[in-house]
Amino acid sequence: MSTAATPFSALAPKAINWSIALSILLILAGLFAILIPPLSGLAVTLIFAWAMIFSGITHFVFAFKTHTTGGVLWEIIVGAVYLVTGVYLLMHPLDALIALTLILAVYLFFEGIVEVVQSFQLRPRHGANWLLVDGIITLILAIMIWRSWPASTVWVIGTLVGISMIFSGFSRLMLSLAAKRALNNEN
Repeated sequence: MSTAATPFSALAPKAINWSIALSILLILAGLFAILIPPLSGLAVTLIFAWAMIFSGITHFVFAFKTHTTGGVLWEIIVGAVYLVTGVYLLMHPLDALIALTLILAVYLFFEGIVEVVQSFQLRPRHGANWLLVDGIITLILAIMIWRSWPASTVWVIGTLVGISMIFSGFSRLMLSLAAKRALNNEN
């Protein structure tokens, strides 16, 4: 058995191939999320609930590492809020999905307003109009979600997560293929 380090040139092709495979899986998962948005929306809600639970546990652990009375009390309170919220979300995933959809609409609304304002602040610069277009589209999306809420709960989260997964997978795939071409050109 060799204790010598594996050279980078031997690891790079394997890493690139794994990256390509993961990219394709991400694209497929995104397509699945778009095809079955209620199921993927519930999956996002459950992942969010578990993240809240783990965050609550982390705050409890950190509370005992904090050596000030106010710090311990604050960490215990924050941990309890996270833990109770996470457990509630797990026990009522449909209600949580409805709430997350409304929160998303509010978030997108304020994001759209900020982007429109920023576009006017950057107006003399080249490309500021793209920020204005992005802001308007974001506002339209927020209003569409809000106007059809709670019925929009069925499709919004799952569809948007699916679209994000497809774009992330596609951009990762393009980067991986570019890295593969660069590596092949070096050899």
